[in-house]
Amino acid sequence: MIIKVKNEIGKPPESKYEFPKYTTQILNIANRNAQGTRPKIVGQMTDLIQEFPHKTFDEWKKWYLSKMPSAIDDSTEIVSKMVSNMGDAHKKIDEKMIREWIEDLVLVKTYTGLMLQKIILEKISTMTKKKYRLATPKEESKSIDGFVGNMPISIKPTTYKLEKQLPEIIDVPIIYYEIDKNEIKIEIDDKLFTQLSQS
Repeated sequence: MIIKVKNEIGKPPESKYEFPKYTTQILNIANRNAQGTRPKIVGQMTDLIQEFPHKTFDEWKKWYLSKMPSAIDDSTEIVSKMVSNMGDAHKKIDEKMIREWIEDLVLVKTYTGLMLQKIILEKISTMTKKKYRLATPKEESKSIDGFVGNMPISIKPTTYKLEKQLPEIIDVPIIYYEIDKNEIKIEIDDKLFTQLSQS
């Protein structure tokens, strides 16, 4: 089926800027760390676009800048400071540090993460009397860590709830965990536990 609607915005505006290779990746990371384009800095964009009374890009640009006159400057200053901080950090990175980081990622974090997933899935599996399995690489690419019964599950530390600036979108239920010296605390929504028991 093809549905047609009138194009009221005209030709989409093209960016007039050309960025050298890798620079936008650095700026994206800096912005994520600095949170320079959060709503408190640049406004809640979904609300603003609904409030916007016109159609064209030029009208949007003029309207937005009148509504949020210091937003671009404020955001630029915040991200600029973070880029500077990252530049200072970059000077401290050498091959020895890179090797240590890779060892930590591949050995320590991989072991810890995958073993935690296995322990949590086993526990939920026992409690719900459903079989479990770890995700395949293809499933992992969709933020699935494993299955209990037929239900896909993502497993995240409780700190993940605070990391709202992350661009990742997870479309499956999430089980949270927290580790202390003696135990792993598993946080699972009651409704989700009931669904898993019945799946």
